[in-house]
Amino acid sequence: MRKRLMLLLMVLMMVLVACGNAVSPETEDAAGTAVSEAGEAADAAADAAAEAADDAEAAVDEAMDDAEEAMDDAEEAVDDAMSGDAMANCEADELGCVTVAPGEAVNIAYALVISGPNEPLGRDSANGVEMAVEAFGELDGHPINIIVGDDGCSPEGGQTVAQRLTADESIVGIIGTSCSSAANTAIPLVTQAGMVMISPSNTAPALTAEDRGDEYAGYLRTAHNDLFQGRVAADFAYNELGARTAATIHDGSIYADSLQQVFADRFAELGGEVVAQEAVNVGDTDMRSVLTNIASNAPEVLYYPVFTAEAGFITSQAKEVSGLEDTILMSADGAFSPDFIKAAGDAAVGMYQSGPYVASADYDAFIEAHVEKYGTVPPSGFHAHAYDATMILLNAVKEVAGMGEDGTLYIPRTALRDAVYATKDYAGLTGTLSCDQNGDCATGEALAIFELTEDVVSDPDNNFPPAAIYQPGTGE
Repeated sequence: MRKRLMLLLMVLMMVLVACGNAVSPETEDAAGTAVSEAGEAADAAADAAAEAADDAEAAVDEAMDDAEEAMDDAEEAVDDAMSGDAMANCEADELGCVTVAPGEAVNIAYALVISGPNEPLGRDSANGVEMAVEAFGELDGHPINIIVGDDGCSPEGGQTVAQRLTADESIVGIIGTSCSSAANTAIPLVTQAGMVMISPSNTAPALTAEDRGDEYAGYLRTAHNDLFQGRVAADFAYNELGARTAATIHDGSIYADSLQQVFADRFAELGGEVVAQEAVNVGDTDMRSVLTNIASNAPEVLYYPVFTAEAGFITSQAKEVSGLEDTILMSADGAFSPDFIKAAGDAAVGMYQSGPYVASADYDAFIEAHVEKYGTVPPSGFHAHAYDATMILLNAVKEVAGMGEDGTLYIPRTALRDAVYATKDYAGLTGTLSCDQNGDCATGEALAIFELTEDVVSDPDNNFPPAAIYQPGTGE
């Protein structure tokens, strides 16, 4: 405004100069007076404007200070409310709540077979759990701690380890079990304790059947369902090997019995004939009588989805029984390890195995990291499934955990279980995982048939796993 008034005065002076003698002295005096008064008015207006601007700036500063203080108060109130909500949600959770004090670790556990003849199966998964925890890092400043449990790969072992782990209220969730027989006794105890358990290697169909009872509500798995594996094995035997007769052997476990039955049903559905379905006991070492009974029917394929020790004896002794010289041998994922090959020896050359199969750039990187960390390739086939199971559990914990004002972590058990079941389109090492209402998180895509060649059998420590020769849906 001040600049505009000064400009107006300058224009007026120029007009007066231009007019020259035409202006009378009186007019000139009047004009001078007007100019002087206008200048004074301009100065006064400018001063008033400056003062008003200063007042406005002060008012804005004061308002901003008030707003900032209000925001701080609101943020503090939100933090208090969230802290209170976290505690309240925990107290209200019908299954209970895990409280982790500031600086303390979040405890997860695994219940895997880490002793006995099936130890490679559990150790393989344990390595996957450890690598997942390492990759995940801390949870809101809390480290992740692993509590170790052994499921014994038996009903008794499953019950014992479940009793011990569920008695520890600091455990938020369990990765396990290795074996379906152990799961069958462990699951009701885990569910009753309000915990959640995710298995990397249980494959028995009954564990996730639509009619399973409420006592299974705390259980899920990232392993394939044997409804897939048995069909894949039968499809390969009938369509790729051209077999028209088959026999099976199981060990009485829920895993082996279920899997051989799925195989038998599918083989018959395709048009084949199942000429014998025999059983051995866990711990048996002499399989000759059972093999002799089977030999009398001269099956073209013998499918025996049992574990490492028993599979080793069946494989080596089958070569000694007259009538089985031309029978094609096939085992499954329960014996998918270098230890089985060592137990079977040269008799394993040329046989087939059904089992888990993963192939991706991320998986290749995982294997490299495994070799760097443990000095060897994984000892069985479910390490990636264990990695995925652990990541699903930890991501669910992160989703539902509430932080108290003092750093205390509150983890409501019902919300945690619900979050695990809500897993959808999780990009895991084993593929894209979405958990259904019965606890199955995997499809049958991560499966294959493998051939044990002479190179693999002669040096299983360095040449395992064998090459996949057939995958479902590919025709290869």
